[in-house]
Amino acid sequence: MHIAMIAGEYPPRWGGIGSVVFHLAGHLASCGHHVSVITRSHKGKTPTQSGVSIIEVPWLKAPMAFTRSYAKNALKALKHLHELDPVDVIHIHLPLASFSRKEFRFMEDNIAPVCSSLHGSWLGEKQGVIRASKAKESATWRNPNDLAIRLTAKYYSKFERAGILESSICVSNSKSTLSEFENWYQPSDDFSCEVVLWGCDHKVFRPPNQDDEDEQLTHEKIRSTYDCGDESALNYLPDTKTPMILAVGRLVARKGYMTLIRALPEILDKHPGARLVIVGRGHMKKRLLKNARKLGVEHALFIRSSMSFDDLAQHFRSADLVVYPSYYEGQGLIPLESLASGTPVVTVNQPPLTEMIDLSVGDLFNSGDPGDLAKSVCRILDSPEDRIQKAKSGRERVLSKYTYEHNAEDFERIYKSILRN
Repeated sequence: MHIAMIAGEYPPRWGGIGSVVFHLAGHLASCGHHVSVITRSHKGKTPTQSGVSIIEVPWLKAPMAFTRSYAKNALKALKHLHELDPVDVIHIHLPLASFSRKEFRFMEDNIAPVCSSLHGSWLGEKQGVIRASKAKESATWRNPNDLAIRLTAKYYSKFERAGILESSICVSNSKSTLSEFENWYQPSDDFSCEVVLWGCDHKVFRPPNQDDEDEQLTHEKIRSTYDCGDESALNYLPDTKTPMILAVGRLVARKGYMTLIRALPEILDKHPGARLVIVGRGHMKKRLLKNARKLGVEHALFIRSSMSFDDLAQHFRSADLVVYPSYYEGQGLIPLESLASGTPVVTVNQPPLTEMIDLSVGDLFNSGDPGDLAKSVCRILDSPEDRIQKAKSGRERVLSKYTYEHNAEDFERIYKSILRN
């Protein structure tokens, strides 16, 4: 079948949606389908995949407003694509594309049935921004995107509601996201929605291979660079006295990095050789470093703004623990990438993170509580042998149900079901 995916992110935009769409499109193409991805124009080289065509469209470079301008241009491109090569299924990735009810009905009536993926919601994002602001992560006004979400989320939520009212089927990326949409948008009785949690690339994100000399040298370089390279650490042994704690994601308030840095003094009190490495771009880097200086932990903090995909994957393998302190997620892929790499995860004790993470693969703490976060981290670091078992269980969990192979099978079935109907 010919599948048209409308996705506001696509590589080289490696955000959550971009990563999901790239891998899903590739796996569907490997199953014999033709996939056309209609995405926002961008700078940088787009990776190619056999059977996947990329169509870039212009968009207004303004917070929140881009979702509407992108959707209008994507619809024009979709009409043209359908004239050249008839489309069988339209897969829209919300909320980065804002279509009206009229536009959804046009697609359904004149082009093909619509499957809308729900990657979280604008109202959920707004709540996350508010919670982060109350926890003094960062003032809302410091980031134009956070400010735009807080001021305009209610307006743009009507486009999300249009999606659940007019699509042939919706697919939520977590039970938590589905609950949000049902509570806020009150869909009709015939609302059809499945829950399919996204997977990760288990071939890229994998445990260490110590027989690979180049990989071992890269691991040793990483641990030495961050001043956490004792002999045990260099040999991936869990009894290291210089544990490496990794956090990955955009440097914005709702990701919870200020809470993590506030927890660092207590962590260092019990594990003075520990080092925290944060990988992400954003407006908060200077404030995070400033707060680390005030707390006297600047020596134990490293912030990297960017790195290659291969380097990031090696960071997951080289770390002893990944911390994910986010205030809001539709699902959150970082914890799965960590588990796939054989690295336990400490994250917040709230959905949707608890749909993936429990005490068998990591630890949980109360959102926004640096003291509780520190206790969770120390529980993992205090039990080296237990950490080995958590790492093994985490990898097994990903392979059992959180892979893109699983996603391709699920969506193939879903597409066929709406075509039959």
